[in-house]
Amino acid sequence: MQEVWLQQTIWTILPPLLAIALALWTKEVYFSLLAGIVSGALMYANFSPLGALETTFTVLGEKVGANSNILIFLVLLGMLVALMNKSGATRAYGRWAARSIKSKRGVLAATSALGVLIFVDDYFNCLTVGTVMRPVTDANGISRAKLAYIIDATAAPVCILAPVSSWAAAVGSSLPEGSGIDGFALFLQTIPFNLYALLTLAMVVFMIAANFDFGAMKRSLPVETGRHAEEDKGEPAAENGRGRICDLVIPILVLIVFCILAMLYTGGILEGVGIIDAFAGCDAALSLAIGSFCTLLVTFFLYIPRRVVTFSQFAESLADGFKAMVPAILILTFAWTLSGVCAEEYLDLGGYVKGIVGAGGIPMSLLPAIFFLVAAGLAFATGTSWGTFAILIPIAAAVFGGGAANLLVVTVSAILAGAVCGDHISPISDTTILSSTGAQCNHIEHVSTQMPYALLVAGCAFIGYIVSGLAANGWIGLLVGAVLLFCALLTLWWSEKRKAAQG
Repeated sequence: MQEVWLQQTIWTILPPLLAIALALWTKEVYFSLLAGIVSGALMYANFSPLGALETTFTVLGEKVGANSNILIFLVLLGMLVALMNKSGATRAYGRWAARSIKSKRGVLAATSALGVLIFVDDYFNCLTVGTVMRPVTDANGISRAKLAYIIDATAAPVCILAPVSSWAAAVGSSLPEGSGIDGFALFLQTIPFNLYALLTLAMVVFMIAANFDFGAMKRSLPVETGRHAEEDKGEPAAENGRGRICDLVIPILVLIVFCILAMLYTGGILEGVGIIDAFAGCDAALSLAIGSFCTLLVTFFLYIPRRVVTFSQFAESLADGFKAMVPAILILTFAWTLSGVCAEEYLDLGGYVKGIVGAGGIPMSLLPAIFFLVAAGLAFATGTSWGTFAILIPIAAAVFGGGAANLLVVTVSAILAGAVCGDHISPISDTTILSSTGAQCNHIEHVSTQMPYALLVAGCAFIGYIVSGLAANGWIGLLVGAVLLFCALLTLWWSEKRKAAQG
């Protein structure tokens, strides 16, 4: 293997930062991600053009192969969405919800409640909530950016708090072998101290109850203005079919049930593994693909015999659904490739971060806050929470060893919180991409409108972790973070009310 001059150096942060900066500046996600990939490949190939091309396509092939089941799930889910649109079931649900839910507050509360209920996997969460609630939020004049925020804020933050989820398995598997620490037990202990996730959910509740927005979100326009007309061109239009509400609800419920059953199956439930262990050891991507395929079959037998759609319409929807998912698949593929170029086998951005954090010389009481910042920065730059877990949790376990158990729990909580925070605000994060896809919102608009909300929560969580470390008590930090967030939101709410009264 050739020597890579820039491997594990500060320059390894350049490709993701370049992609993020270009995306925010040009509003062109595809070009920006591709620029980040090519710059990283050039650095890895010691600026040899041919070597960079080889590296780019090698990583691209590796990532597409490793994530093939996620891509299959996206395609199958796109087909289901197209079928529900073609049948008229989505429109029927929208008409019912418009009659039954009379206020924007009620619609947003229903959207967030659905997001909390679908806690098994964030990919599943983002696309399902968007599919079901988008017609309802459109009918009530709620902007696509606000819908995307609600989806994103109840996806990863909910999954990281749920013991029965693919995220719990990722955290448990991040602890090194021989550490003597039970990964699942540690995850359970971190739940009350995951300040970013808890405060994000609290902020969603406050924003819905108070019925106000601030920053760029306040300026986002509802779909009726025509601003988002371009966003719906890739999605099959709803037909005046014979579909009823049950033709939307039944496939969604079947999808949830089959995905959960598939997770238990891939986790070894038939081999005698317990339910908790089966969820912890499942192959989430394969389970989602199996569950969505089974749901597609059920939908066929639900629609065709009742002539909700014709056989030719069913076949058309399969192609339409695939085409509708192409933008999301392309963005995800580029984001995964950029993450791969920065991975251990190539530029090894994580190794550089690991070297800095593990250098020592930092007071133990400040470690939770420092790990929170490092995790947020790493997840923001790479677009992956799970990769951040894998890099930083072993470092925390090594730093604390067998002692300072309370501080270890708080520090691991800070890593999880920081990873979710960075993932939440990163333009190249898969959950951010899928949230904008589910809401059919312009991706960069989703990032820019969500950023002030996420940074406010992050600031409160950071101060909470400083207090947690100094007091060696996570509960005190949680209380401080919650009080700070409440005071900040109350101040912003009062300021917006005063502006409205004056203007």
